[in-house]
Amino acid sequence: MTDDTSTGAILPGDAGPKTVDHPITVDATRQVDVAAGDATGAQAYDFVVVGGGIVGLATAMELLKRRPGASLLVLEKEDRVAFHQTGHNSGVIHAGIYYKPGSLKAVLCKEGAERTRAFADEHGIPYRNCGKLIVATNDVELQRMNALFDRALQNGMNVEKLDGTELKRREPRINGIGAIWSPNTGIIDYKQVCRTMAEVIEASGGRVQLNARVADITESLSEVRVDVADTASKDAPVQTVYGKKLVVCGGIQADRLASMAGLDPEFQMVPFRGEYYRLDASKNDIVSSLIYPCPDPDLPFLGVHLTLMMDGGVTVGPNAVMGFAREGYPNWSMNVRDMKDFATYKGFWKLVPGVMKTGLVEMKNSAYKPGYLKLVTKYAPELTVSDLTPEPAGIRAQAVMKDGSMAEDFLFMETDRMVHVCNAPSPAATSSMPIADMIVDKVLAGS
Repeated sequence: MTDDTSTGAILPGDAGPKTVDHPITVDATRQVDVAAGDATGAQAYDFVVVGGGIVGLATAMELLKRRPGASLLVLEKEDRVAFHQTGHNSGVIHAGIYYKPGSLKAVLCKEGAERTRAFADEHGIPYRNCGKLIVATNDVELQRMNALFDRALQNGMNVEKLDGTELKRREPRINGIGAIWSPNTGIIDYKQVCRTMAEVIEASGGRVQLNARVADITESLSEVRVDVADTASKDAPVQTVYGKKLVVCGGIQADRLASMAGLDPEFQMVPFRGEYYRLDASKNDIVSSLIYPCPDPDLPFLGVHLTLMMDGGVTVGPNAVMGFAREGYPNWSMNVRDMKDFATYKGFWKLVPGVMKTGLVEMKNSAYKPGYLKLVTKYAPELTVSDLTPEPAGIRAQAVMKDGSMAEDFLFMETDRMVHVCNAPSPAATSSMPIADMIVDKVLAGS
């Protein structure tokens, strides 16, 4: 580490001086009334939060709840909140089935699902408790399903194991030899959740500044200086703000922001594109619950699934294709800096041998719709290529460690005045409020 006040990236079970703790990690029809970066010159705040995704907003909300009257600024580089990872996910309220017992994801997801629903109830945000089926279509998947069922029980989940007949009775148009039924899985529009969180922050005296890209971070003994560029105007002067404490929830840019702040991250963010299709409206009644395949336990992805949407539609996806741009949502997006970064990162090349075969198949299926469809027709055989219309892709921000392993859990780095969220993929949206609790515990420790 270049900064001896930093504890480094934290993984559950790490030994040595690292602190082991709980995790931290609009195309709007209704616009949020937020500040738009009208200030010039330096301003001082009690708390500055970088990132207007769901984890950053939940953290800002919790800070103001615990410190009423504190001055707080949220910096978001885009022109709306939930622009990146939060706004491009499947919209699922996860129950907490998949995660290693005792892991940060397992601990927080169950509580997060309950609190997500409670927040939605309080603010009139619609959601559906539609449940989820994790379907096995062959003997290998059945073995995985049985192991996953045991893990779900260890995590205290309310789940039921179904045979093929019981599956067919519940979902007549889905094929499988067995399934796990999770009644506590639901769906919600996380962009709407984030817009509401931004409104709560503003109503509590905080400020959400859009079009505000962090250009530099400097920590001193008494404060953290943040230089902010206006992304809406190249000619605007750089704004400087100071915070007594800084929280960085930078998603796919987490490693760069940590390095910018003088830390030495033990990981690099690698983008994985998640591509979606929407089913033809004539197939909106194909299922009444979410349908997931049995995932490969060696990969941190859940497989291509059928997801009910709050607008009544059904999406198929996502896959997991290596991305060539951290924020490259259109097909075959490329960014020279991003490609150079992972091409020169030793951890990436240590990762490649273990995922090469799967990665090539994913790339083929990305370019060849019938191949993509085959991932779905093994459990939904009536679907055809003509049923699939492309939807906007998402980018999964995945931390890859120096040893080539993909981080399985939430990670963070911290110093005396900063907390950096370093790996917060799914189920971070579901878990955002208990994650925020853990972050705020860290921020306020000793204050």
